Amino acid sequence: MSCFTTEDEAQLQSMLRQLLQSVKEKITGAPSVECAEEILLHLEETDENFHNYEFVKYLRKCINSTVGSVIEEETERCLSAQSQGEVSGYDMLVQHVTKKTRESKEYREMMHALKNVMMVVVESLINKFEEDRMHNKELDIKTKKEHRIGNYTDNCSDSDSSFNRSYTFLSQEQLQLLVERLDPIQPMEVRQEALQTLCFAPPSDILNSETWPDLRKHLTVSLSDPDTAFSEKILRFYAKTFSSSPFNMTRDVYTSLARHLESYFLSGEYSLRISAGLDVSNADIDRLLKEVRLLNEYQKEAPSSWIRHPEKYMEEVVDSTFSFLSVNHEPNHPSSPDFLSPVYFLALLDIKAVWFRKWTHAYYSRAVVLRLLENKYKSLVNAAVQQCLDYFDSCKAGVNKNSSDSDFSHQHCSDEQNFYYTGQELQYVYFVHSLCLLGRLLVYKQGQNLFPVELTNKKDCVSVTDLLVLFTQLIYYSPSYPKTALAGHTDNYSPASLVMEILQVFCDQTGCAAECLYTDAVIDALLYPVQSVLSGTQVYLSCLETTLIDVADILARIAAVDDGLSFFLHGENEKTAKGDSPTAVHVIVQFTKKLLHDDISLLSGSELLPVVKGAFIFVCRQMYRTCEGLQMLIPYGLHESMGEAWKKMSLLSERVPTPVTGVGSASSLSLESKNSLLWEETLLDALLNFSATPKGLFLLHSTGAMNDCVNFMCSSLSKKLQANEYEEFGNKVIITQMATTPSGAVALQSSGFIKALVTELWALLECGKDDLRVTRPQSAPIDPIDQSCQKSFLSLINLLTYPAVFELLSKQDTPNKPVYSFREVPTGIIDIIDRLIILNSEAKIHSLFSYEQSHIFGLRFLNVLCCELNTLLLLESQYKVSQVLLTAQEENVIETSEGPGDFIIDGLSVERNHVLVRINLIGGPRERILPLRVLDKGSNSYPWPMFSSLPLPKCYLAEIPRKGEFRQDKDLDKLLSLLKSPEKQSGWTEICRKQFYKVMKARPDVISGAILAELIEKFVSHLSESQLDCYFSTGNDKAMDAGVKNESLSSVQQLGVEMTVRYGKYLNLLKEHAENGLCFVLMNCKKILKQEQRTVVSSLCCLQEHYPGYDWFASSIFLIMSGDGEKTLMFLKQFSRLLVSAFLWLPRLHISMHLPATTVESGIHPVYFCSTHYIEMLLKAKLPLVFAAFQRSGFTPSQICLQWITQCFWNYMDWREICHYIATCILLGPDYQIYVCISVFKHLQQDILKHTEAQDLQVFLKEEPLHGFRVSDYLEYMESLEAVYRPMLLEDMRNIRVQNA
Repeated sequence: MSCFTTEDEAQLQSMLRQLLQSVKEKITGAPSVECAEEILLHLEETDENFHNYEFVKYLRKCINSTVGSVIEEETERCLSAQSQGEVSGYDMLVQHVTKKTRESKEYREMMHALKNVMMVVVESLINKFEEDRMHNKELDIKTKKEHRIGNYTDNCSDSDSSFNRSYTFLSQEQLQLLVERLDPIQPMEVRQEALQTLCFAPPSDILNSETWPDLRKHLTVSLSDPDTAFSEKILRFYAKTFSSSPFNMTRDVYTSLARHLESYFLSGEYSLRISAGLDVSNADIDRLLKEVRLLNEYQKEAPSSWIRHPEKYMEEVVDSTFSFLSVNHEPNHPSSPDFLSPVYFLALLDIKAVWFRKWTHAYYSRAVVLRLLENKYKSLVNAAVQQCLDYFDSCKAGVNKNSSDSDFSHQHCSDEQNFYYTGQELQYVYFVHSLCLLGRLLVYKQGQNLFPVELTNKKDCVSVTDLLVLFTQLIYYSPSYPKTALAGHTDNYSPASLVMEILQVFCDQTGCAAECLYTDAVIDALLYPVQSVLSGTQVYLSCLETTLIDVADILARIAAVDDGLSFFLHGENEKTAKGDSPTAVHVIVQFTKKLLHDDISLLSGSELLPVVKGAFIFVCRQMYRTCEGLQMLIPYGLHESMGEAWKKMSLLSERVPTPVTGVGSASSLSLESKNSLLWEETLLDALLNFSATPKGLFLLHSTGAMNDCVNFMCSSLSKKLQANEYEEFGNKVIITQMATTPSGAVALQSSGFIKALVTELWALLECGKDDLRVTRPQSAPIDPIDQSCQKSFLSLINLLTYPAVFELLSKQDTPNKPVYSFREVPTGIIDIIDRLIILNSEAKIHSLFSYEQSHIFGLRFLNVLCCELNTLLLLESQYKVSQVLLTAQEENVIETSEGPGDFIIDGLSVERNHVLVRINLIGGPRERILPLRVLDKGSNSYPWPMFSSLPLPKCYLAEIPRKGEFRQDKDLDKLLSLLKSPEKQSGWTEICRKQFYKVMKARPDVISGAILAELIEKFVSHLSESQLDCYFSTGNDKAMDAGVKNESLSSVQQLGVEMTVRYGKYLNLLKEHAENGLCFVLMNCKKILKQEQRTVVSSLCCLQEHYPGYDWFASSIFLIMSGDGEKTLMFLKQFSRLLVSAFLWLPRLHISMHLPATTVESGIHPVYFCSTHYIEMLLKAKLPLVFAAFQRSGFTPSQICLQWITQCFWNYMDWREICHYIATCILLGPDYQIYVCISVFKHLQQDILKHTEAQDLQVFLKEEPLHGFRVSDYLEYMESLEAVYRPMLLEDMRNIRVQNA
């Protein structure tokens, strides 16, 4: 660079020209020099040709030749340091090398030389540019003269595109000359010629020139010129400026136009009054409207660009606008209230205040708008509030005169009035604008802070609540359809529809709704028409039916949100229904019941009555879909009213005669039948949604509509090709709840739902998609269950609870056909078991296109099914699944000359091994070891031993931890002494409970073995002797039969006995021949309980003589009593008298005479409709994230909890924790069963959220034991739940005998 020649200079100039020419468009489009610099600095990021420019190549060459060696040396030094651990990471390396290079001597010398060279080159380029500019000056003047000579008529509107115009570039001197010629003192001809020239110049040049301030003054003054054509041409120039210039330039134009209009309204020239109306055909009015319209168009467009500019620019625009709009409200202005202020003109052009909605949409501008309103222009808000109040007073006055219309809005429109607005019409337009503006203002917290407002003609301040009450009252006090000149518009400008839009937005904005809508005053105003109709008060409403439909819409939106529902149920500040006035839910349900009974004379015969009914039923549906809402609605018997209405409608629909051809009433009859069908479907849909909760499903069964509801649901699902996310999850929850009960499962089977599900699964698993054009072979699935089948897999898991399995599979054999056709598609669960699980013949294997994938699907499905121990016993007793899998493992070996060799390790053998261990081993998380279902890397890819015969290898049995040395404990001694004391002092039960709680907190390990047995035995014995503590009456105790034989037990029970004894021996709790003692207990329990059973005639398999499952509670007590059959049986007989037995010991209430007949006939156990119902209710209140996860997955807490409780947490907890669960529920109360389940969910919260995201929540909860859960760890948490919920829970638990369905 030291020898810089002329050729080098010319070459560099060429390089720079190439670069500048390439980025010319980007630079010229920049609004400022700073922006142009930013564009050049970030050119490498935005220009894909950056590295191809010659100038860039030149710079790179300089860098490489000068500092390249420095970079290499420093890089090598850093790499060697990195290997020694001193420097880590690529980013750190780059930063370090860059820093050292810039600090080097070579870099400084290079930069100095480059600056010197570039200064010379740039100076030469500038000089060259000046020469070219002077050379072209004459040509520029000549072009200007040609434009002056040519005739030009500007007929363009203010929305014409600037691309259709030719531009003249003016020098500073020419612009100065234009300013002088546009001075209002100049002759009109001179000014018109100057304006014509101005219209040809680029707006950005004019706005950036030094002459713009003077030019702006002249243009502003000229806007008031009597020559309409001249002033309109200025407006066109403004419009062109707005459309083609950036915001930082146009805001100056806007503010000048706003100030011009403001001065015009303040001047003596303007004298329009509201009472005189407005004739828009008048030339002066037309010009004024055009000016305001131009402002409004800019107001709506500016928000899209002003965020890219300084806030002060935006503030100028907002301030000038508010100043203009508040002209009528200046404190010293002498105008009367009849003054037609600017806001009326803006309202005419933008009636729904779209400009204000756009200004407040983003926080950046909203903060400025609301700050200015609060500090300077609150009069605008006051005026809007005053306008709404005036309109409301006018409407109310009209209603009081028994008139449906008011003077404020009652208009007569004709063709002669198309260009004329009366004073009343102007007032209504301003009212609509004010309503929309205030509605938008109240959406935001800062907007609410502007209230309360003080009005001159009102003593009290108007608060946010007052304003919302006014809005709500407008729904029923205002005319339904305002007869204004705006009636021809496509939008509906009726006050009711506008208020509905506002309130709907409030309901969507939950934070705002909580602040505004959830107040007694607003809800009372909303319910006023409902309460008036209920009380029989005469109401003067424009349209009662429409009003009620609108009210129901808002109520339903509020009830759909948790906070809104809570407000409905408890009122403001969580007041109870026992307060002075009933809460909203009571009013709504009472009204809905009257509608269902057709007990409202005001609505009798109305065509809209079915719509009103449907709307209020939907409000109730939003409430009874939740456990808490259902609890509040149960006393009203709403399900009974809906059931009666449905039965009545179904009878009527059966009696509708077939239309006869030629009869005139055929069309009306057809319409009537359609309406009847629609109303019947509405009722079925409403009844169906009761089944979203356990108790709701129980109530649905009592109506007798379950089968019809399920048929309706399946029909709806088959018709809906697409459903929104909320509906899809809602339907999944309903199906899962249905499948947890026997009657629900049978209804799903008879409706064809299960057949459709199985058929869809088979199509995905075996057939693939027929409509998919095959262009390449499909890849083999990576996951054990392909993603396409995952949804069907989860649906089957949700469906097949033990009650469903028992109803669908009990006493059914697998087909086991000799031949299966490829076209033979399974239609039921038994077919799935036959074709995918029990593959015990070549015919079954050869009938599968994807044998391995389909069989793995079946094995995974079996694995989840067998997690429910009753299901496992049923499958094992009927289909011998364990033997089938062992045989398959035996056949899956390597044949050698010496005989069978090692097992073949493949996907199927690994799956079978896992299932075999799971179904043949009982134990909690620390008591059994389940083999993994994945292969490890390395030579020993599967370390778990396989087997083809029982017993299992001992490696799957975890070692039982040795019991620690028993140490004396004062609290335990005190508890045992209390239990052994023959004299029971008052409050003995409560003292024992507190002492037990104390021991469990301090030393839970001691509550086990003989101490536990003695503890529960003594405690239950005492309670069973107290009449106050006995819930069930005692039966006729017969002598225990010691000669009961094993053969009298069913195959399911025999398998259960074997499983229990095997587990007991593993725990060292049972000795040899313990089977006889357990059989003795089970047979005598069956005899004792049979005395209290009623005779039931039902098609349900579960309502036969025997309890359909195995007695896991009795088996648990047998283990606790260390295999002592007589002691176990004595305990169970005493225990059966207590309330807690109904919830811990499920066979206790099987078809029991202690339950109402309707409850027994439903086949639904109190544990489901009582315990799990409250588990779901508490889960939503205490662990909302967990509850939401269940809802999202389509799974229900009630299903998994019923499974846990039925099998006493076997396989989910270790034996010690199972004992603590039983002891806790017995000593502390039956409601602790609910608290334990809530504690489990609290313990699993993070896992539940993670598996919900992975879409396998059902599989996780059913397959995985409760790792790390200890009952004693959560006793404090359970106690906190007891303090709040015990009264309600125990009351409902005690009511199972008189459950009013």
